Amino acid sequence: MIKRKLGQRGPDVSAIGFGCMGLNYHRGPAMERGDAVALLRAAHDRGVTFFDTAEAYGPFTNEDLVGEALAPIRDQVVIATKFGFRDGRPEVGLDSRPQRIRVVVEEALKRLRTDRIDIFYQHRVDPDVPIEEVAGTVKDLIGAGKVLHFGLSEAGVEAIRRAHAVQPVTVLQSEYSLWWRNPEREILPVVEELGIGFVPYSPLGRGFLAGKMDENTSFESGNDHRKTNPRLSAENRKANQPVVDAIEAIAARRNATAAQVAIAWLMARKPWIVPIPGTTKLHRLEENIAAADIAFTSEELAEIDAVFSGIEIHGDRYSETSAARVTR
Repeated sequence: MIKRKLGQRGPDVSAIGFGCMGLNYHRGPAMERGDAVALLRAAHDRGVTFFDTAEAYGPFTNEDLVGEALAPIRDQVVIATKFGFRDGRPEVGLDSRPQRIRVVVEEALKRLRTDRIDIFYQHRVDPDVPIEEVAGTVKDLIGAGKVLHFGLSEAGVEAIRRAHAVQPVTVLQSEYSLWWRNPEREILPVVEELGIGFVPYSPLGRGFLAGKMDENTSFESGNDHRKTNPRLSAENRKANQPVVDAIEAIAARRNATAAQVAIAWLMARKPWIVPIPGTTKLHRLEENIAAADIAFTSEELAEIDAVFSGIEIHGDRYSETSAARVTR
């Protein structure tokens, strides 16, 4: 697979990464551990070198799984993980105190079976801890060689600038897709100005943009948090069907799938954007990776913009009670 550089300071990574969360957290029943390990190694065999996890995914179990899978190829991959929730549990609240960050890094290093974390993200901005203290703590960890790059997730413009002034931010990870384009207003211009790479999570709209669900789809498992996602209620899935129809029309012209179009569109926005779709299926992994072979012309991108400007998106992306809801 072709590679991309994550901003001015970041590592070279595969143009499409792998979001590991759904292997055993937040997306229904967990995969059998051996199958999940095999899938991650299959991703690397097919050119993926960028893997995203977090202490909160489980909590802790996702990091341990990723660590086992990537240990034999550790020097060939870039691993990103995150801190920022109290005791690693989003439902308990935020905690980016320096002492907590230092504990998280030591525990993550053990679970990931490594001597350094390539990218260490603050999972959500903590309003109770000055971002300068967070950046300064990560700066110390970088100086100690335990962390290579500092990242932020879902941070606003002010937080990005304040953190960057203390310790250069290498990467920002935030939700971005054909049905959540808010980062284009302020965030993308700022990260471009500062030379920060951008990693879109949920590039397929939690699966909806792949065109494999409709208003009759059932999220049966209690672990599948899409059950409580407002945008994915049955009513809003029906109302948002024009989004999928538009993507599938483009896909038909390009002899591609809807998922490939959604991922390729993100990659076409900027050369320092690296989406991280997740999956539990090998054939979906191969489908996602093939999106790297699709290149849109400027005329096609303008046409896509024109089509989507006339489509209204229904439903909030997080519920009012979601632990992942963005607060800054």
